[in-house]
Order: sequence, then structure tokens, then C-alpha cells
Amino acid sequence: MPTINRFVMTSAAIKVTFLGTGTSQGVPVIGCQCEVCASADPRDNRTRSALLVESQQAHFVIDTGPDFRFQMLREKVSRLDAVLFTHEHKDHTAGLDDVRSFNFLQKKDMPIYGRKHVLEQIKREFAYIFAEHKYPGIPSVETHIVDNKIFFINGLPITPVEVLHYKLPIFGYRVGNFAYITDAKSISEAEKEKLKGLDVLVLNALQHTEHLAHLTLSEAVALAQELNPRMCYLTHLSHKMGTHQNTAAGLPPNVQIAYDGLKLEVF
Repeated sequence: MPTINRFVMTSAAIKVTFLGTGTSQGVPVIGCQCEVCASADPRDNRTRSALLVESQQAHFVIDTGPDFRFQMLREKVSRLDAVLFTHEHKDHTAGLDDVRSFNFLQKKDMPIYGRKHVLEQIKREFAYIFAEHKYPGIPSVETHIVDNKIFFINGLPITPVEVLHYKLPIFGYRVGNFAYITDAKSISEAEKEKLKGLDVLVLNALQHTEHLAHLTLSEAVALAQELNPRMCYLTHLSHKMGTHQNTAAGLPPNVQIAYDGLKLEVF
């Protein structure tokens, strides 16, 4: 079983921090007065989904959503070796500009990794970063195309896992015995093989009712039972899921709801 909120770095261990666990609007939703959005439980306050992974070899984030700056400040992150993108939607990319702080701190370009079409979309939306004549002080990045095969960050092997977000193919990522899947609706049998034998699996679970592009709670739980990790954490939750406390009470023992700031160590 993974240990929560305690971490001693060893060569085989990774530390995982859930930077954000909310859907594209975050929770609370602007103007909403539902039970979840009005909740006083801090676990019901969810910024846009992102993850920080730290090992002896590499520190990287998966996705830079609109809350990236706040998340970095909250977690007091002072080292970042790379950014991995799952896909090109704004709730996963909009905070890229704030990698400039790490450019200044580390005196080097920020490597960013993603599918070819994801990087092309980022180049369009952040055209000033890639301009021939650059404005002083803008972010500085180097792009790396991710195909569906193992790649390395500072020698740390990363395995992409392709899933479908409705009809859009996107990547989750496996690092050692940990895997992170967000915005999935379906996963092929071949890609499921990459998710066997995990200590910790993270899956998206948007809400209780059927959705075109996201796993529902029951679908995520069924997939977790099929893949059988030692522990599964659910992320990318909307306010339609219900409160953290009520939702968690009905889950199997090896499935839990993630929340912003949750830390795990995985060996």
C-alpha cells in the first residue's frame, strides 16, 4: 500500500503530488451554489487537473493548466526538469507561460513533451514563445515529440499510454509502478496491458451520469477493478460528482478520491 504524506527519497521511489484534481471549470464553479461548490471541506476545492512527479533523477509536471502558477506556489516547487502534456485542451495547457520562472531560476530552456499535434497546437496558441524575434523575458522551451513508445527524462523511463478522450487520442503516462490517466473515455486492450502490475493507478472520473468524453464514477471503478492496481485514485472530478466525503464513502477499499495537495510515495 502506498504511504501518504511522508516521503524519504530512495533510488527506486517517486513522490507524487496531486496539483489539481478538478475538471475544466474547477470546483467551485463560478456562480454555482450547489452543495459541493458551497462546501467548507477543503477537499471539495479542486483546481484544474495536473500532477507533480519527483524522483532522484527527474522532477516534472504532467500538464500546466490555468492554475499552474498557484499550484507551483502552493507546493513551493523550486525545481522543474520538464513538462509532459496529455493533450492540447486549455485546462491542461493554459498555464505554460509561467514556466518562465523556472527559466530564470535554472538558467536553461524548459523541455516540453507531447504528441506532435499537441505541440503544434501549443505553438499556435503561444506563438510569441516560438517567434523568430522574441520579446525579452518570455518563456523559453525546447519541444520533444512523444510517440507511443518509451522515452527518458534525465534517464528516467516514461511509458506513454494512449487513451481516447471521445475520439481524440491522448496520452497518459506510466513511471515505474505508477500510472496517471486523465480525460479518458476508453482504453484499448493493448494499452491496458501497460497498466498491469501497478501499485498506484490514477483515473479520471467526471461524474455519476454518462458523459461523451470522460469516464463516469462507475466506469472508473469497474476499470480499476479490471486492472487491479494495489490502489486507485480518482481525479478530474466535477461538482456533479457530489462531495468528497459522500462519494468516498461508497467506494471499494482500494479506490479513493484524490484531492488537491495529496502526496503519495510509490516504490
